[in-house]
Amino acid sequence: MCGIVGYIGKRDVAPLLLEGLQRLEYRGYDSAGVVITGPKAAGLKMVKAKGRVRDLEAKVPARFKGTTGIAHTRWATHGAPSDENAHPHMSGDNKVAVVHNGIIDNADDLRAKLTADGVEFLSETDTEVLVHLVARSQADTLEEKVREALRLIEGTYGIAVLHADFSDRIVVARNGSPVVLGIGEKEMFVASDVAALVSHTRQVVTLDDGEMATIKADDFRTYTTSGTRTTANPTTVEWEAESYDMGGHDTYMHKEISEQPDAVDRVLRGRIDDRFSTVHLGGLNLDAREARTIRRIKILGCGTSYHAGLIGAGLIEELARIPADAEPASEFRYRNPVVDPDTLYIAVSQSGETYDVLAAVQELKRKGARVLGVVNVVGSAIARETDGGVYVHAGPEVCVVSTKCFTNTVTAFALLALHLGRIRDLSVADGKRVIEGLRRLPGQIQEILKQEDEIKKLAKRYADAKSMMFIGRVRGYPVALEASLKLKEISYIHAEAYPASELKHGPLALIEPSLPTVAIIPDDDLLEKNRAALEEIKARSGQILAVAHQEQEKADHTIVVPKNEPELDSILMGIPLQIFAYHTALALGRDIDKPRNLAKSVTVE
Repeated sequence: MCGIVGYIGKRDVAPLLLEGLQRLEYRGYDSAGVVITGPKAAGLKMVKAKGRVRDLEAKVPARFKGTTGIAHTRWATHGAPSDENAHPHMSGDNKVAVVHNGIIDNADDLRAKLTADGVEFLSETDTEVLVHLVARSQADTLEEKVREALRLIEGTYGIAVLHADFSDRIVVARNGSPVVLGIGEKEMFVASDVAALVSHTRQVVTLDDGEMATIKADDFRTYTTSGTRTTANPTTVEWEAESYDMGGHDTYMHKEISEQPDAVDRVLRGRIDDRFSTVHLGGLNLDAREARTIRRIKILGCGTSYHAGLIGAGLIEELARIPADAEPASEFRYRNPVVDPDTLYIAVSQSGETYDVLAAVQELKRKGARVLGVVNVVGSAIARETDGGVYVHAGPEVCVVSTKCFTNTVTAFALLALHLGRIRDLSVADGKRVIEGLRRLPGQIQEILKQEDEIKKLAKRYADAKSMMFIGRVRGYPVALEASLKLKEISYIHAEAYPASELKHGPLALIEPSLPTVAIIPDDDLLEKNRAALEEIKARSGQILAVAHQEQEKADHTIVVPKNEPELDSILMGIPLQIFAYHTALALGRDIDKPRNLAKSVTVE
């Protein structure tokens, strides 16, 4: 959630901060703010605004000059979106400013103590207690002031702190919410996401939990919250600044849907081994002997990543014959799970920072489990905390809802399932068959994208629905779950997904002409059973939109998709429903890239 950006150097800071906020707006867009200073500035100058970054930009005065600053774009947790609740937050003497991602769990207790001591609060946020704690510290250095404040804090944070008496530096800290330093030429940047940095530098340092940093124009140093120096290892960001541009599309979502043929090609590139009909996944850190000892696989993710994990579990069971299941990480970490030494755990997160998934990983590691990661962002927290894993190489995904990263994650699971299957009992012939299917995917996705005009017409036809039902069996059910999530996320139409086999066990009571059903109907051994479900719906005058490999007689409309190998069909059948959700939302005039109440990287509980 939320976006942080900061700069210290010689350039005029306000335009740099506003540009960075625009890059990070997908992480939070309820309100935004900026505070600046400089060697010749008289204290701190701040501007905040409810709404989008453009609303903040309109309020920034022409004479708003400085060479050091921090800025923030907010996704509300404590307190409604407002000018007062927007970050940065300032101390009563206007000397200290803080931007913060995360949640301070003991904020109410700290607020009560500070109020009793005469501190006046101007916002409803948890963050404001941190500002006053820093301001009240009697320590001699800004670093120690921040350390003293953090010792009193319980919860998660990624913070940047500016102090009028120490205008030559910015102090930052991380615990559960990402903080990245950008190394420039006699200038330094800080952000919660590399998206804000790549147009200025590709040399970055990612802080670990419990780590702080001081950045100056020509220097930086990292250390723990107890003050022990740490070693910073800069890495080069692989994504170019152009990757974050719309590239001629009207929305990022449309761009990212259209990028899927190239994205899938990227996740396959260099990994296929034709000689042995398998794939190379060097980052797994799991040799053949260890792989053969695995007795069960548990996949953990949230939202779209959880749905990708459901498909991944099915692929692993089919191809590797290892019992596998998926579970929401947000539930797993709270139910005191039994951790089996013969179980391999796989954490799935597009950002690699999803807090619920990261917390589950940390709990599993504490209990001695082996955990792999399937993530998109190189060097992210989950990638660093796990024992190994697979990068999905989808490229930057800016739209809040995930499309290409979902497709690439499922494709990565297909690679993992094939790898494990060939180590175990999957035949050379089946390995070759699956590889040929994988190679067909980019071209088949391109075929589906060519149907956009027809799908757009269908979306307009169904856009007036107040609710929709999505159904599928076995391989089709996770596709139905993800498709229903996409529709509700960006169109705000209520949608539910059920196994087609469960219709007669309750949901059939909902069927009527005003409730359309979207049915996932692959040509597999359950084709006739799926058709029987359509019969049940038509008998009750229900409308049906089918996604199938051939026209369905009982459906009112059918989106026909190319057929691949049965195990891989799920990858293709979800893509037309991404397009369907997109054009439904477009027909309803929704803000597609920034749907209400949602943010991209969920780094709070």
